[in-house]
This record gives sequence, structure tokens and C-alpha cells, in this order.
Amino acid sequence: MVRAYSQEHTYKHPWERVTSASWRKFADPENKRTLSHILEVDTLNHKLDPSSGMLYTTRAITIHAPGPWFVRKIIGQDICHCVESTVVDAQSRSMQLSTRNISLEKYIEVEEKIRYDPHPDNPNLWTVCKQETSIRIKPFSALASMAEKIEQKCVDKFQANSAKGREVMERMCKYLEAESSRGITA
Repeated sequence: MVRAYSQEHTYKHPWERVTSASWRKFADPENKRTLSHILEVDTLNHKLDPSSGMLYTTRAITIHAPGPWFVRKIIGQDICHCVESTVVDAQSRSMQLSTRNISLEKYIEVEEKIRYDPHPDNPNLWTVCKQETSIRIKPFSALASMAEKIEQKCVDKFQANSAKGREVMERMCKYLEAESSRGITA
């Protein structure tokens, strides 16, 4: 059984500011309190393709394992390692992030895709963020009702963390807006 959901959010900030905030959201000390489930973020590699201008980045993200406490007790682990792949196309003003867990895979598969694009109604001042997440609990597939309950708990936790992420992005955008109004560049 797979539990999937999607969300869309409009940032009333230009694409350049929102994507800059996305890169900086994990480093700000204030955000670390809000995003307390994020334990560590490390850049593994980044490459700028000179011919296309595309930026490719891979980051390792360590988080508190999602789901109810009893599941973490059963699997004997309360942290999860994830890989985030990002592609930025500055020419078309598109940023796409794809994150999936690489630990705990035999118990749970999580894949999250986020895309930032200029908003079609106001492309110079607003940015639309589309997020799709799928969660699949593996060992409990024979016990479908239990798997569904665990998957729903995971979905609830991911949705709560997504709301925290949007809060952090808004805070970072306002910070970057204030910086630019003082003549400081990011």
C-alpha cells in the first residue's frame, strides 16, 4: 500500500528569492529550531553545466526517523538518511528537488518531489511550489490495516513538517528581501 499526497503553495516572493531561501533554510539558527527533525545536511557534490547553465546538486540529509515511536522501537533506529537531488535551470526559472530515504528502505520508502516555478498569474513577483510525497510501509503489507494506519501517521508527520518548511521559507524570503533593500546581496 502506498500513501501519497500533493500540496501547492504560492510564495508572494520572486522565484530568485524563494530558491535562494531554499538553499539557505537549513543553515539559519532560527530555522534549526523550527526544523528540529533535520539533524544534518551535507553537500555531496554540485556541478554547473557551462553549456546549459544548469546546476546539479546532491545533498545528504539526516533526519529523525518518521512515524510513530513504536515503529522506531521495532526497527531499532530513530534516524534516517536521505539523498536530495536538485536541478536548477536559471534560464527557465525552474528548481526541482527530489528526496528519498536511503536508510530504513527495507521498512519504509519515502519519496518527495518539490518544484519551484514562477507563478503563472504573476511570474515576476510570485513563486508556485508544488510538492508530491509518497510513503510506503513495507514489512506490514500483509497486515494492510496496520500498514495503512502507520502510513497515515507518517503522512500526518510529513504534512506537519511541510508546514514548518513553508514557515521557514517565508522567514528566509523576508530576510532576503530586507537584505536586498539594504543593498546586501545573497
